[in-house]
Amino acid sequence: MRTVREVAVFVTRRGGQDVLLVHRSPGHGSYWHVVAGGMEPGETPEDAAERELREETGLVARLAGGLAVSEYVDVRTEEPADEERRRDPFVARVDVTCFRAVAPDAWEPTLDWEHDTHRWCGPGEASDALRWNGTARALRALLGTAG
Repeated sequence: MRTVREVAVFVTRRGGQDVLLVHRSPGHGSYWHVVAGGMEPGETPEDAAERELREETGLVARLAGGLAVSEYVDVRTEEPADEERRRDPFVARVDVTCFRAVAPDAWEPTLDWEHDTHRWCGPGEASDALRWNGTARALRALLGTAG
């Protein structure tokens, strides 16, 4: 079994009071998530996070954190059915390196084709809305919030 490496970026604004959630389009899971994606060959986690951030939202920002690593073991128990069908059956684990990016207070994302809407919410609401428990734990750790 293989391990896949992915990145997640928690975009905040207004001093960390707002956290960006993006909604995956139908056909891509149809759930709330943060900016995320797989690492391409030769990319560092930082490179992948900056690329995903730019591609999914149009934001170019300096990254912080990078220390929180979330691990999904046996993703087939947590994947939405449409995502599970696309997942390589030989992948047993997905390791996710998480970062934080700070956006200007009035900034709004320009979403890519994978997402159909977005919302800003407080850290607690964002954590509760996330599909993946490991990502929610990493969000709380990077923002220094309880939970």
